[in-house]
Amino acid sequence: MSDSSNPWLSRPAAPGPSAPVSVESQVPPATGPLAPQAGVPAPDRVDQLPIRDRQNEADLWWLGTHGGAGESSLATLVPEWPAAGHGWPRPPGNALARVVLVARSNMRGLRAAQAAATQWAAKLVPHVEVLGLVIVADAPGRLPRPLRDFAQVVGGGIPRTWTVPWIESWRLDEPLALSDAPREVRRLIDDLNALIRPGAAGTTNRKEHP
Repeated sequence: MSDSSNPWLSRPAAPGPSAPVSVESQVPPATGPLAPQAGVPAPDRVDQLPIRDRQNEADLWWLGTHGGAGESSLATLVPEWPAAGHGWPRPPGNALARVVLVARSNMRGLRAAQAAATQWAAKLVPHVEVLGLVIVADAPGRLPRPLRDFAQVVGGGIPRTWTVPWIESWRLDEPLALSDAPREVRRLIDDLNALIRPGAAGTTNRKEHP
């Protein structure tokens, strides 16, 4: 596979700032591949996340790719979208699980996100539809350039990438409410609501996997 077609080596241009959107707005466009890619090698088994059978279905699952990623904080904001507990959810029957990967913005978190995305891209979790990746800031301020560059590389191999800024109240374990969340978090939730609406473009709309 040439560098030009390898989603892990491509470096898409960083999206420019945009205004907050509402659920009624258009589905956020994809910036990376919407489905697993042919020829992507599987990550080492030690780097693969486990698959966990679930007794319940959900419209969306937050999947923390490592400990402390922030999946529990995000799940608190929308109780109907549970945390997956660092394992790929497998709903009953042949239902697809819509998953959003979550990782911290440090190098450990980004590497874990890349390993999880590679596991999906290598067709090892066919029951999963990955909607994108949320990168949660691990510290206040602008990311150092090496982390920004690597985040672009990781984001080039998955459908969409969102960023969540440093939120001091999350660090202090204060009560969480979507109405009090920063604009970036509210926009993330709006985008995901738009994506999981029936008939939304670029999703499989809960159909069963083969």
